[in-house]
Amino acid sequence: MRQITIRGIPQEVEKIIRGEAGKKGVSLNKAFISLLEKLAGFKEKEGKKRTLYHDLDHLSGVWARKEVTAFKKHLELQRQIDEGLWKKGG
Repeated sequence: MRQITIRGIPQEVEKIIRGEAGKKGVSLNKAFISLLEKLAGFKEKEGKKRTLYHDLDHLSGVWARKEVTAFKKHLELQRQIDEGLWKKGG
């Protein structure tokens, strides 16, 4: 495993890492790696790694109930099949 030296860690970040290490009873190194994995979107759960993507978050927003209802209504209309379009012509 490779090693990286990080210099100039802000005091607040160090405080958070030391706090995590103390809570979990692990070394600073393990606490730091755990926080990095969490922030990078990697978290081992049941032996599987999961990757989270946040590169499109700026495009999403929060919909009001009225908007959700209207979206579902239009989506349902799109899912309906027009039998006339699928019948063979004579």
